[in-house]
Amino acid sequence: MRTRTTVRRSAVTGTLILVLAGTAAVTPAGAAAPPPGHEPPRVPTSVGYGGAVSSLDPVVSEVGLTVLRRGGNATDAAVAMAAAIGVTDPYSAGIGGGGFFVHYDAGTGDVETIDGRETAPAAIEPDAFVDPATGEPYPFFPDLVTGGVSVGVPGTVATWDRALERWGTTSLAEALRPATRVAERGFVVDQLFHDQTLENQERFEAITSTSDLFLPGGAAPAVGSVFRNPDLAATYRLLARTGTDAFYEGALAREIVDAVQDPPVADGTTLPVPAGSMTTADLASYEVVDRAPTVFSYRGYDVYGMAPPSSGGTTVGETLNILEQADLTGLDEPAVLHHMIEASALAFADRAAYLGDGDVVDVPVDGLLDDVYARERACLLDPAAAAPKPVAAGDARSYDGECGTPAAPGSVPPDTESTSTTNLTAVDRWGDVVEYTLTIEQIGGSGIVVPGRGFLLNNELTDFSIEYDADDPNRIEPGKRPRSSMAPTIVLADGRPVLALGSPGGSNIISTVTQMLVHRIDLGRPIQEAIAAPRAAPQNSATVTAEPGFIGAYGAALAGYGHTFAPVAPGKGIGAATAVEIGPGGRLTAVAEPTRNGGGSALVVRPAGR
Repeated sequence: MRTRTTVRRSAVTGTLILVLAGTAAVTPAGAAAPPPGHEPPRVPTSVGYGGAVSSLDPVVSEVGLTVLRRGGNATDAAVAMAAAIGVTDPYSAGIGGGGFFVHYDAGTGDVETIDGRETAPAAIEPDAFVDPATGEPYPFFPDLVTGGVSVGVPGTVATWDRALERWGTTSLAEALRPATRVAERGFVVDQLFHDQTLENQERFEAITSTSDLFLPGGAAPAVGSVFRNPDLAATYRLLARTGTDAFYEGALAREIVDAVQDPPVADGTTLPVPAGSMTTADLASYEVVDRAPTVFSYRGYDVYGMAPPSSGGTTVGETLNILEQADLTGLDEPAVLHHMIEASALAFADRAAYLGDGDVVDVPVDGLLDDVYARERACLLDPAAAAPKPVAAGDARSYDGECGTPAAPGSVPPDTESTSTTNLTAVDRWGDVVEYTLTIEQIGGSGIVVPGRGFLLNNELTDFSIEYDADDPNRIEPGKRPRSSMAPTIVLADGRPVLALGSPGGSNIISTVTQMLVHRIDLGRPIQEAIAAPRAAPQNSATVTAEPGFIGAYGAALAGYGHTFAPVAPGKGIGAATAVEIGPGGRLTAVAEPTRNGGGSALVVRPAGR
């Protein structure tokens, strides 16, 4: 069994408020795939009973809904959906990557997590990202991210196996069946898939196996055409027959290693495509980790998230704990957002100072999530004016909650975490809940398709700090998991789930999840409005990146506090979230993005009124 159990508990503070939370869902295994060329409608909000799913792709959500309707549970649906994502959204996630799986068990009332993050090979060197020809780090994009040196040992297949073993009612073979059919029959190419292919054309052309799959005839698949991936279908059938050993120890493992150590580089490419050091021993020794979640209390709710190596649970938690020190009642929306931006800067300063793989470096999780520490950090938040950025980190290992002399301004280390990734949410009729964020990192990952296997390998190792620093908690080291910002989150009231949500977006994931919770809990917006609201990505810099809609709605008012904004690139959004809210009597409100990334799809088993 590829599992290591790690139990680390964060502090739980505060009280609960009573909210009647029902259960929901109807689930299945071995669900049928959509027919060839079928393009389901995108449904951003569905309300009903008996189970719900939400993802960023309508084919994926339809797979999950069919699983629920045929008697599977939330875990069965989540794994089947994740496998389908590897077909229809292969540039964001797939079996060549990793992720974090958060699960609420209605039978026990426990929230538990699986850490399926990628790991660095045993032979990796501190200067792995340095070009030997120049003695300087490779340019990040497209040079460093394209090649074997950026590939971490994948954890997704082991995550699916472990989740089904712990909570599922079906086998891996059954869970893979719908996605296998989609890969064989094909899916309709949308504008996003076409555009992302074009954005990666130079990288894909540098790798023969990748251009063969994603640039047939030398061009990106046309919008409206049907894209098939028979190689991935065959790989899924192999895993269905032989289990995870085929991926981590068999011929496929050797092929993965060959692709990393000797990428199939096309003649004439100008990209360096640096080779990696991964071995078959690295794959054979990979283990997922059962981790205790992070947990903190916010306005009476218990909020559960992902522990290190993710920085999502601690940074969302610290931001909200700082925000909770202020009474936001009666404040207008710009004032609330000012508090959120300032709290985010303080939490991101601590993220840079402390967050890394907690199995390798000492991460003061309990301190970062302590209300006493939050009270001390909140002393630095001026309700009337923005602090000069970047703010300095606090001392999360020694604190008393008292206000002291503000520290000198800090620094903002480079953050190379990609804004790609994907997220899904599933709730079943028994009340189990899954929030799952998974990724191959960059849009298109490392750019390397394993020849004949139909899937891209990740470039997750570029989430380590690019330049080695022995004092950096996120320094690159053998066997270590790079810091992540993924923040799959489940919210409980009186021990019952009331909301599950998550998002892709690199370090912007933290901002997206935080803002959704602030909009829902503090501003009282319905969850579908909270997910659609314009977003900013406040971290710890003088200028806040924001969507044009956010700048248009709040920029002038927030400028009065001293905030300045930079718009995201045209056509780009911040985050692409999914969520399910569980209300009285088991009433489910499933929501997905209405427009970002073309919009997602949220479905319920039994719509209200039927």
